[in-house]
Amino acid sequence: MLNRRFILILLSVVAFGSFTATGQTYKAGIVAFYNLENLFDTIDTPDVRDTEFTPDGSNKWTGERYWDKISKMADVISDIGVDEGIGAPAVVGLCELENKAVIEDLINDPKLKPFNYQIVHYDSPDERGIDVCLIYQPRYFQVTNSKSYPLIIYKDESDDRLYTRDQLMVSGIFDGEPMHFIVNHWPSRYGGEARSRHLRNEAAKLSRSIIDSIQTIDKKAKVILMGDLNDDPINESVAMHLSAVGKVNKMKKGDLYNTMYSHYKNGIGTLAYRDKWNLFDQIIVTPSLVSKDKKTYTFKSAHIYNKKKLLVPDGRYKGYPYRTYVSRTSYRGGYSDHFPVYIILLKEI
Repeated sequence: MLNRRFILILLSVVAFGSFTATGQTYKAGIVAFYNLENLFDTIDTPDVRDTEFTPDGSNKWTGERYWDKISKMADVISDIGVDEGIGAPAVVGLCELENKAVIEDLINDPKLKPFNYQIVHYDSPDERGIDVCLIYQPRYFQVTNSKSYPLIIYKDESDDRLYTRDQLMVSGIFDGEPMHFIVNHWPSRYGGEARSRHLRNEAAKLSRSIIDSIQTIDKKAKVILMGDLNDDPINESVAMHLSAVGKVNKMKKGDLYNTMYSHYKNGIGTLAYRDKWNLFDQIIVTPSLVSKDKKTYTFKSAHIYNKKKLLVPDGRYKGYPYRTYVSRTSYRGGYSDHFPVYIILLKEI
């Protein structure tokens, strides 16, 4: 694995720039994921539970607060990868956003406008009206196909369907190489982890079936699954039903590689609840992205973007993610209750 010091010293490039080390030239790119924590517009949409995010709602969600959050989200995305000298991500998966319009506002923010991000988005049937989407820089990634897969599951083994987020699959050419991205926001732990476990297990099965269908056509397909899975890397949804493991040398036939596993084992998380850190935000890849073929893009390192500005500065929750709201309706003007995650892909040229 390319260590951080090596990157900081030798990698002074923009996204997909090149650098030379010990006589070998490399190209690098970043893939990221970010839970935006309730990026709603201020409009009350019929048949959607978004009233709280309106000026007259319980959150007093005004235009001023909305545009401040847009600016903060854009600031974070534009800064991912800067410390490594790579620049803004080529591809970013996003979740907890209300509609395509809020993403258009996001990518048109002055901090992101220069990157010319484009959007892949479908409306999900989620009861709160929140979706997932993918944004990408077209000079590095060209979309060839996309599809939204509905997650059809039922609450408590009843006939009462849970209307939740679809899973987004986007295929294309990543700097000359075929690559597939799956963006997720699995069902929450509302009602308790054990009671809601079967919902995330079903979500994992759907994700796995999407990957399997891609690999049926191309067994060496490069697939990157990312999202807020509402489970940790060791939970059965991820470890058993998705079959994602945390050590390359422990992978068996059919396994995926969880790039965030080592962070979790080291006690580093992406969100905190009741004095406990979880790592729900994960990026998981197929074996072809951890192969020994360095002439194509392979995984080199995984990171959690948790800079100081994203942390609560003081008080009981010092060091926690700096949220937009706490206790549901108490406005704090922070960023998100999740930290973004990202991976670096590298290849020899």
